[in-house]
Amino acid sequence: MAKRAMDREYVWLQCTESGDLNYRTNIRVKGGIDEKIKEGLQKYSPRLRKHTLHKIKRK
Repeated sequence: MAKRAMDREYVWLQCTESGDLNYRTNIRVKGGIDEKIKEGLQKYSPRLRKHTLHKIKRK
């Protein structure tokens, strides 16, 4: 079970328009990060009250 946890990593999703760190999620890093996630995800930004592009930010 511990081996499975090592395959994943917690990252923040940062809004490209406001710069806020709105979401924290875990992604699978074993075998490389998926291209869809690298490009960014459309997520809701509470400050702007609309869906915007969010990209990975590692702290």
